[in-house]
Amino acid sequence: MTDYTRRTPCAPDPERGAEVFAMDRAHVFHSWSAQKALKPLPVAAAEGSYFWDYDGNRYLDFSSQLVNANIGHQHPRVTAAIAAQAAKLTTIAPQYASEARGEAASRLAALAPAGMEKVFFTNGGADANENAIRMARLHTGRTKVLSFYRSYHGNTGAAITSTGDPRRWPNEFAIGHVHFFGPYLYRSAFWATTEEEESRRALQHFEQVIQMEGPSTIAAVLLETIVGTAGVLIPPAGYLAGVRELCDRYGIVYIADEVMCGFGRAGRWFAFEDHGVVPDLITFAKGSNSGYVPVGGVIISDAIAATFDDRVFPGGLTYSGHPLACASIAATIDVMKDEDIIGNGVRVGERVLGPGLHELAARHPVIGEVRGTAVFWALDLVSNRDTREMLAPYAGSSDAMNALVARCRALGLVPFVNYNRLHVVPPCTVTESEAKEGLAILDEALAVADSYYQG
Repeated sequence: MTDYTRRTPCAPDPERGAEVFAMDRAHVFHSWSAQKALKPLPVAAAEGSYFWDYDGNRYLDFSSQLVNANIGHQHPRVTAAIAAQAAKLTTIAPQYASEARGEAASRLAALAPAGMEKVFFTNGGADANENAIRMARLHTGRTKVLSFYRSYHGNTGAAITSTGDPRRWPNEFAIGHVHFFGPYLYRSAFWATTEEEESRRALQHFEQVIQMEGPSTIAAVLLETIVGTAGVLIPPAGYLAGVRELCDRYGIVYIADEVMCGFGRAGRWFAFEDHGVVPDLITFAKGSNSGYVPVGGVIISDAIAATFDDRVFPGGLTYSGHPLACASIAATIDVMKDEDIIGNGVRVGERVLGPGLHELAARHPVIGEVRGTAVFWALDLVSNRDTREMLAPYAGSSDAMNALVARCRALGLVPFVNYNRLHVVPPCTVTESEAKEGLAILDEALAVADSYYQG
C-alpha cells in the first residue's frame, strides 16, 4: 500500500482560493443544481484519503468524491502512467489500434468471466449503459428495457430514462423503459419479513412485470448489482440467480451495471461474483481508474459481440479508448493487484467500518439500518425507528440532513449523502486508523441529527 505522508500538499493560499471561487461562480455552470445559491468549496490539493482547501483545512474523503476514487487521490504510479502516456501518445482516433487501449482491454477481459473477450470503451458510466442498451436492442431485435425504481444509471438519453430515481422525472424523453421494485427488506414493497421471503416475492414481481409487458418486447434488464446512490442495497441470496434464470427463460439480455459497485468497492473486482451469476454485458467506469481520466465501457459476451461480426455497430465516440484513460486503467488494475487494494478494503470493512457503524447505530437512534460490505456502506436515517419515517423525504432534503452534513464538514469529514441516507464510502486504500478517525467524526456529527429524532 502506498504510504502517503499526512502533510498539506501545498501551502495555504486564501487569496488564490477566493479567486478560484470567483471564477467558478462567474463562469462555471454546475450539474444537478440551481445555480444562484451554490457555494462550492475550492479544492487546492488531494492525496490518499484526504483533500485540502486553499485555507489549509484538511478533509477526510468518506465520499471518494462520487464514489469513484477507489485507489485514493493522486496515486503516484497511476499519475506517472498518465504522464508517461502523455509524453508518448496523447491522443489517437478510435479507428486505430493503440497499445494503451489494447493493454486496458486485455486486463479488463482477464478480470471478466470466461466468454467475455471484447470491450467497447466510452467516456463514462452513462454512455456505457447507453451503449449496452443499444447492443441489447440490436442483438434481440426488441425494444423495452426493465430496471429498478431505486437506481441510477447516468444522464444520457436511455440511461437517465432507465434510472429510477427522481432525476429521471424532468428527463424522460427516451421510449421503451419500464421500472419495477427490487428487493429492499427494510422498506419492503412485498410485505416480507425475511431476506428469503423478500427475494422470492421480488422475483415473483419481476416475472409478473415481464409477463405484463410481453416477453417478446423486452430487450434487456439493466440492474446495478448493488444499488449504489439509491441506498447500497445488497441483493439477498438467490435474487440475482433468479434474475439470470428469468432472463434465460424469456430471452432477455442481463446487463450488470458495475459502474459504482465494481473494482473493489464491494470487495470484489465485480460485485456479481458473490452471487454466482454471469451477466451478458458488464458496464464499468468510476473505479476502473478511480476517475483520474474520464472513461467507461462495456465488457461484451462473445454471443453479443458476434452479432456485430458482419453487421455494423451503429455507435461510436471520438474519445473511445482515449490513450490517457486507457493507460490509467491498466495502471490502476496493476496497482490494485500489486498492493492488494481490494483485500485492504475488505479487511477495513470487516474490522473497522462494519463493526463501527453498528456501534454507532446502538448509540444513535436516528440510524434506522446499517447496510454494506467492504468500503460500501449506507446509514438509513430515520426520525422514528418504529415507523421508519425517513429523516428527509424521498426526492428532497431536510434541516436535519443539512445540519448533519454541515457538522461533518466542520469536523473535517466529507460524506456522500442522498435524501435520508448517509453513505460511508472511503477509498479502498483507506487505513484502519483513517476509518476510525472518520467513525469518531460521524459519532460526534450524528449527535446533531439525533436532536431531530421524534421516536
